[in-house]
Amino acid sequence: MTAFVSALDLFSIGIGPSSSHTVGPMRAARAFVETLDADGRLDRVTRITCSLYGSLGATGLGHGTPDAVVAGLAGLEPHDCDPDAVRGAWSRLGEAGAELRVMDRRPVRMSQADVSLEPRTRLPGHPNAMTLQAWGDDGALPLAEETYYSVGGGFIRRDGDAPEQSEALRHPLPYSNAAELLELCDEHGVSFCDVARFNEVAVHGEQGIDAGLDAIWAAMAECVAHGLATEGTLPGGLRVKRRAPEVRRRLEEYDRDEHVRDTSTEWLHAFALAVNEENASGGRVVTAPTNGAAGILPAVGHYYLRFVPGADAAGIRRFLLTASAIASLVKKNASISGAEGGCQAEVGSACAMAAGALCAVLGGTARQIENAAEIAMEHHLGLTCDPVAGLVQVPCIERNAIAASTAVSAARLALHGDGTHLVSLDTVIETMRQTGLDMMTKYKETSEGGLAVNVIEC
Repeated sequence: MTAFVSALDLFSIGIGPSSSHTVGPMRAARAFVETLDADGRLDRVTRITCSLYGSLGATGLGHGTPDAVVAGLAGLEPHDCDPDAVRGAWSRLGEAGAELRVMDRRPVRMSQADVSLEPRTRLPGHPNAMTLQAWGDDGALPLAEETYYSVGGGFIRRDGDAPEQSEALRHPLPYSNAAELLELCDEHGVSFCDVARFNEVAVHGEQGIDAGLDAIWAAMAECVAHGLATEGTLPGGLRVKRRAPEVRRRLEEYDRDEHVRDTSTEWLHAFALAVNEENASGGRVVTAPTNGAAGILPAVGHYYLRFVPGADAAGIRRFLLTASAIASLVKKNASISGAEGGCQAEVGSACAMAAGALCAVLGGTARQIENAAEIAMEHHLGLTCDPVAGLVQVPCIERNAIAASTAVSAARLALHGDGTHLVSLDTVIETMRQTGLDMMTKYKETSEGGLAVNVIEC
């Protein structure tokens, strides 16, 4: 089965703070009620319940999962909803309950207790699992029941469905691993982005993929701009202050003085901080490949536009297509889910994507691109997911800034070689998969280990 996943699916415009805990559950809840509507059962529903298992139950409150479920039942979608309509959607139900208009049409009675957290129950399909039930007037047996898995990056899978089917027949250049991708590049005399574009055009057409990529970058750029301008303290109780606006002001002052040091790396950090502070506040972000790692790719893209001579919009399209080709490899052969593989699967994957993408727009060959992605991933192996208080704030925000620097370093290092190296990208992806399997559950987005239990919440 081909590894290729469209950039228009990988880079999903949604809301924070988590692609797996916010975007995925919202999509699952909406899919559940859409099915009820399609088969004529929605008008018989008087109550809906949802159980959040494993990692969704463990850190769901900090990640806004109950809010996302309620918003999805109401018919909202992550890509175009008002983030303010999602925040507090669950708490507004109250303990006594309130009327919720399912799909903005069918009134049902729901209370906070109808969305339950079950962190100690782990279903075999995936650590991020949720079961939805629809009830009628008699309440004896549910009218419908479905279990969904939020598998990372906003992707969902319904229990019992066949494994995700690829569109291999529509992809003229299929590949399942990096070795095959490199062979395609050699055979056709092209690079990663060209292979990705061939496949994208077969599905979306020339204009469709260009418009889609431009919309993705516009959303990323808007997120950076909003994060650089917005002051305040992040929600959730840790009282984390937004730092991106202050860093921006200082850098603007430095840049007005031509004798001050090079500030390119500090701007890179500011761009990443801006995105992840927006994510932590529940704002509009783009999964890249997840929300928890959403700042790395936009930061490196802004670094390219601001500090690389000749950078342009066409380069950004190549940048995004290269990143999507690399992300496809990780998603197919390992995981992009923090609950499944730890933060190596999120930040490590995003760093590899950004490193390879930057190497590409700096003129790197296919083998240099593969080397850059491998360097970036290799030095995130074993990275745990241990968010303090279950919030995507500490250490997540700073981690994106540091990983953005690593991505730039990996790209520059790869460009000094000819692409020949000892450890292949396929090997490091497989190592990441094995490391994720070996990693204890308490270090995989449950907030039961690491910094999450050693940082005193004041």
